Amino acid sequence: MVAVNGDLSPERLLFAYSIGIFPWYSKEEPILWWSPDPRMVLYPDKFKVHRSLKKVIKKGKFEVKFDTNFEEVIKNCATVKRKHEDGTWILPEVIEAYTKLHHLGFAHSVETYLDGELVGGLYGVSIGKMFSGESMFSKVSDASKVALYYLVEKLKEWEFDFIDCQIPSEHFKKWGGIEVSRNEFLDQLEIAVKKETKIGKWEL
Repeated sequence: MVAVNGDLSPERLLFAYSIGIFPWYSKEEPILWWSPDPRMVLYPDKFKVHRSLKKVIKKGKFEVKFDTNFEEVIKNCATVKRKHEDGTWILPEVIEAYTKLHHLGFAHSVETYLDGELVGGLYGVSIGKMFSGESMFSKVSDASKVALYYLVEKLKEWEFDFIDCQIPSEHFKKWGGIEVSRNEFLDQLEIAVKKETKIGKWEL
């Protein structure tokens, strides 16, 4: 933790992300700002597509869209229960703040649909050639994995430097995420955020 309080204005959030800091706190806590050491990053060209996911992609079971239902994605990330997790840090003011960032063209969602229903997805913040992943949800098996796959493919196409996975986890290690020191991360981030930002609606 590197700071306490402040606000969730677009200006403060964009500045925080540009220097490797993000908010993470619970209800009844002040806004807490974090810069983990070590940090987990996923380089798009190192993404591991497991055989089971390849089969799902090949079947074309899900329809995938970008930036068409951001608010519903973040609301689902807040409410869909996960194993070994209680509660959520995605509070109403967080939803409002990141939705504002979305309307400004800096926060993005990837959505998966099954028979027209939103069943999975993810959202995050993009500055320069860095995408900071915030949260994922899945109501159907493989739905969030498919969203991640299509995000990575698009970031490869756009020559993004990395996805910031923030807190190290076994979940992202399975997909090729690696731990780097905070100093190494900040060095890479400094380069990435100086590159042109893809502001506005993303399309598949």
